[in-house]
Amino acid sequence: MAQARGVNSIRFNQDQSCFCVAMDSGVRIFNVEPLMEKGHLDAEQVGSVGLAEMLNCSNLLAIVGGGSHPKFPDVSVLIWDDAREGKDKLVLEFTFPKPVLAVRMRPDKLVVVLQSRLYVFSFPQNPTKLFEFDTRDNPKGICDLCPSLEKALLVFPGHKCGSLQLVDVGAAREGSSVAPVTVAAHQSEVGCVALSPSGALVASASRRGTLIRLFCTHSRARVLELRRGTDPATLYCLAFSPDSAFLCATSDKGTGHIFALRDTRLNRRSALVCVGPVGPVLEPYVESQWSLATFALPGESPAPCAFGTAGRSPRAVVGQGHPKTVCGDGSFHKYVFSPDGNYNLKAFHVFLDICDDDDF
Repeated sequence: MAQARGVNSIRFNQDQSCFCVAMDSGVRIFNVEPLMEKGHLDAEQVGSVGLAEMLNCSNLLAIVGGGSHPKFPDVSVLIWDDAREGKDKLVLEFTFPKPVLAVRMRPDKLVVVLQSRLYVFSFPQNPTKLFEFDTRDNPKGICDLCPSLEKALLVFPGHKCGSLQLVDVGAAREGSSVAPVTVAAHQSEVGCVALSPSGALVASASRRGTLIRLFCTHSRARVLELRRGTDPATLYCLAFSPDSAFLCATSDKGTGHIFALRDTRLNRRSALVCVGPVGPVLEPYVESQWSLATFALPGESPAPCAFGTAGRSPRAVVGQGHPKTVCGDGSFHKYVFSPDGNYNLKAFHVFLDICDDDDF
């Protein structure tokens, strides 16, 4: 199924409890458990929107103009406070020399990504630019910002092909100098990244999309290599479960993959592993860990993924999880999987047909 008309981007919030949809008709915000619309900004207010990013479950929303009839330019980030009285809900505006490709927020920081530069601001009180970094050409605006109060880590592409840069933005102060550390992650260009909720791990994939590598953010050592498949693919999303026991990956192959990170014995291995030594050519393939569960998705539309806990604490997710995907075709999928690789589609909705059910 193709991309739904007017959907320009979809983003889960930091705790994966909500998602926002940037559309030609404005912005729509949805709660995940249960699935319902929490609010919206119509085109009369904000025009068509290319990017939207929520700050947790608060009333603060960052939007960037885009789509068919933008009211605001794509070089500006607008901070919208839906709880503010009256019609003037625009509280902050940041303008840049080139189009904005991504925005990330946490309660104390705002990160804005351009094609070859990244900016970090204190936020939301008395916003001040803390520092900026030049990056390798980054047309997808790849970056991730850890939401943990203990570790304010930021990851983005490095200067060398296939490398990542990590920086603790919590240590940044106005006028300070912070040097990122570099991780040599891949031989080809970085295609997707994600930080674990605690910031202890970073997952990345190259633009080939065949391998996913996990690194310790403290030591920069590679701790795990996971194989999505053998054919090249564009990864839409990497997402950790709340307790970092699982990782979900979605791609344009029309599949989602679940990998075990804590008990890696749950992951599948190649049948050739029982054969014995296979030589240097096949050895990386044989030693790879494959997903413990795979599920089908619409292949032609971007499918951001996230995990839920169905009302339980994250620690209660032992042996099963609740991955969710929100597709650009307007569909919402919720799965439940078990350690033996079985999964069930627990819920399916066309979220664009859901009406406003509450106040954001």
